Amino acid sequence: MTSTTWPIKGSSHVAERLEAGLLDTSVVIDLDRLGPESLPLAVGVSAITMAELSAGPAATDDPMERARRQDRLQRAEAAFEPIPFGTEAARAYGRVHAAVVAAGRQPRRRFEDLLIAATAVAEGLPLVTRNAQDFAGLEELLVVVTV
Repeated sequence: MTSTTWPIKGSSHVAERLEAGLLDTSVVIDLDRLGPESLPLAVGVSAITMAELSAGPAATDDPMERARRQDRLQRAEAAFEPIPFGTEAARAYGRVHAAVVAAGRQPRRRFEDLLIAATAVAEGLPLVTRNAQDFAGLEELLVVVTV
């Protein structure tokens, strides 16, 4: 996991910040709007987040939005060394899937989010998100932090 070099303005209150965390795609998308005090001291992203960002430019017909998404992808590629989705994350996904089903939710609706959650579980990291409801039912498996 590497610290981000993403240009974020503002001062930080280090004593109140998490030491480390895995950023959900929603946080990476909003990095320019978030102050550094709301993020962990050391941050990482999953390879799944990079995959979602990679699909972004192709998912719009608006040339200006496509350019914004391409810029976001390139900045994320420069700032982060993605954490791979490996064997431990695959094993953790089984527990994540079971927890979502036990909570009465549909795992297929948020497949990418659950793969990111499994990465956080495997790495023993809190998951930092803008959309905590996407991870409802996983409270016993990981810490979800909303920013």
